[in-house]
Amino acid sequence: MSQTRRPTPSSSLPTLAERGRVPTLAVLLCIFMLTVTPFLGGLIQGQTANLARNILYACATAVLLGQVWRGSVWAWRITLSLCMAAGLLVFIVGMLAGSVSWQGWVISIAGIAFLLLGTALVATPAIRAFLDARWLSRTSAGRQAAREAGRP
Repeated sequence: MSQTRRPTPSSSLPTLAERGRVPTLAVLLCIFMLTVTPFLGGLIQGQTANLARNILYACATAVLLGQVWRGSVWAWRITLSLCMAAGLLVFIVGMLAGSVSWQGWVISIAGIAFLLLGTALVATPAIRAFLDARWLSRTSAGRQAAREAGRP
């Protein structure tokens, strides 16, 4: 009877991290789309009252999510915190509005989507492995550059 070698977690990490590239990108794009959808909906309806502020918010969101993609731990923490807080707040507001109008239920679904996307950044093994690999490469590259800068 031949014994098959079971892969150790460290040997399966690169493949899991590679498989996490597409889901991570999908989650980050969905967070961005959920964030800018009210702005774009208002823009399509001709509401340009706070155009500069909304464009600034969209750009700031894109920069924050881009930093998560690049491997910034702080950007990931901020994104996760904002997803959870916004998701809870939007869900509660949607439930309150849902008692009066059907549009409140749509808002509640958006709140649940924020909560689910934030949870996916933490709880999906492939996404977490991909982000861990990005963090590791970013911190090791920073240490390498600091070492090289410190040498005469």
